[in-house]
Amino acid sequence: MTKLVTLNNGIKIPQIGFGCWKVPNKICADQIYQAIKSGYRLFDGATDYGNEKEVGLGIKKAIADGIVKREDLTIVSKLWNSYHSPKNVKLVVKKILGDLGLDYLDVLYMHFPIAQKFVEIDQKYPPGFYCGEQGWDFEDVPISVTWSAMEDLVHAGLVKSIGISNFTGALIQDLLRGCRIRPQLLQIEHHPYLVQKNLIKWVQAQGIVVVAYSSFGPQSFIELNSKTAQDTPPLFTHPTIKKIAAAHSASTAQILLRWATQNDICIIPKSSKKERLLENLQSDSFDLTDEELAEIDHLDQNLRFNDPWDWVQGDIKKKIPTFL
Repeated sequence: MTKLVTLNNGIKIPQIGFGCWKVPNKICADQIYQAIKSGYRLFDGATDYGNEKEVGLGIKKAIADGIVKREDLTIVSKLWNSYHSPKNVKLVVKKILGDLGLDYLDVLYMHFPIAQKFVEIDQKYPPGFYCGEQGWDFEDVPISVTWSAMEDLVHAGLVKSIGISNFTGALIQDLLRGCRIRPQLLQIEHHPYLVQKNLIKWVQAQGIVVVAYSSFGPQSFIELNSKTAQDTPPLFTHPTIKKIAAAHSASTAQILLRWATQNDICIIPKSSKKERLLENLQSDSFDLTDEELAEIDHLDQNLRFNDPWDWVQGDIKKKIPTFL
């Protein structure tokens, strides 16, 4: 059983979960089912991943087969940019719950601190960065207003915990000044090429649990044709990571994951292979030395692979304000 982390609302969640990003629809239900059989209890999904119906099918089968009960699982989703207006927050969460076949979410994140123009659910779902034929349009919805609507979901019993994703320190501080419910979690890109040590230290001091995505650095973005990722040496074969892995008779993936969890950060790796599923889940079975942790910290290049600018296509880029 993986270590449990206590959120600032007293709820406990697994430190190691399964990330649903880029899990293909045709194999997603089976992947979720197999991950549950392997011992995973937290599943990190999102509206934007476009596979929540299949995630729900995998969960349904595992519950029907008696492997788990609903209360054993921590099911996560994220509010996409197109639904920041309060009138749309509950609307899309009802859609998420319907797709998953669930009565409540354990965690709901605000996916990005960006309010895009609303796109009707029956027009295009998930909408991605599409905001109508005129380009990438925005709505004048402050983050605090969207957050208040998310707080209402907690009071309504539709969501247990709420968090933020891809937020900077200044935005988090501003949110903390006026919120009724403090964020329970912050999810950020985090790997040895993007350590973000000061942000993490400050956020943890606020009682907010940090969750890492893309723990393997460029690996997640190579298949998305990211030139930055393709031009960056893979962490799996980095000499420093390989040396530390050999010292612990561990895989390089386990070293990358343990570096995060030993810094009290939650992780959400994924794999389609059973042996890798188990390997990732067991990555907290050893400890790195302080010297090894420091060596990995020193690989930092402040190099970010998840940049929304990269995902916007064609002429629409010309219409986007340069502050992005």
